[in-house]
Amino acid sequence: MERGSLLLGAAMQVSSLNEVKIYSLSCGKSLPEWLSDRKKRALQKKDVDVRRRIELIQDFEMPTVCTTIKVSKDGQYILATGTYKPRVRCYDTYQLSLKFERCLDSEVVTFETLSDDYSKIVFLHNDRYIEFHSQSGFYYKTRIPKFGRDFSYHYPSCDLYFVGASSEVYRLNLEQGRFLNPLQTDAAENNVCDVNSVHGLFAAGTIEGRVECWDPRTRGRVGLLDCALSSVTADSE
Repeated sequence: MERGSLLLGAAMQVSSLNEVKIYSLSCGKSLPEWLSDRKKRALQKKDVDVRRRIELIQDFEMPTVCTTIKVSKDGQYILATGTYKPRVRCYDTYQLSLKFERCLDSEVVTFETLSDDYSKIVFLHNDRYIEFHSQSGFYYKTRIPKFGRDFSYHYPSCDLYFVGASSEVYRLNLEQGRFLNPLQTDAAENNVCDVNSVHGLFAAGTIEGRVECWDPRTRGRVGLLDCALSSVTADSE
């Protein structure tokens, strides 16, 4: 999302001519603003044209560059971080407008919403700081020993897992409010991580091209997957 403004349009008609899509901002059905959300959803179910319309968010932009964008779990809010100055913006998809904007002290590497809406947000900054925000604004921040590149949240244990320029995976327990013993990987550095929502395993992608899987219940490694990067040579495809 680069610099530029998407003006608010109540509806936009989409047509196709020779497999080329044509977007018209001045055509198409629009919904009255005084209708409740319940009546709007009911009208969308009945009318095909209303259901297929495309709505644009007002001031959906960043002053310079947008670095990360995510949608809340309830689907109502879009949160985006960018520069310059470092900031986070929250857009309401129901109101099609900017809900709030907060300026930050440093650039954001990545962030995550811990709640269904925007009331609990965690930011990982490029200066090793971890910043927590509540619905009203800034809440608390702390620091990890090495520069972070990614993090994931394990809901059953309330643990935040941070990976970065280190062989260790740092664990911050939000229930106890303290760092726990880190996980020691075989990698020199870790680039990305994620928690599987089905079985709860934590996986980290290493700089050597491997994926290490850990069980948060036993804090032990349960698997190592080589992504074949180490087997690629000059004579192989």
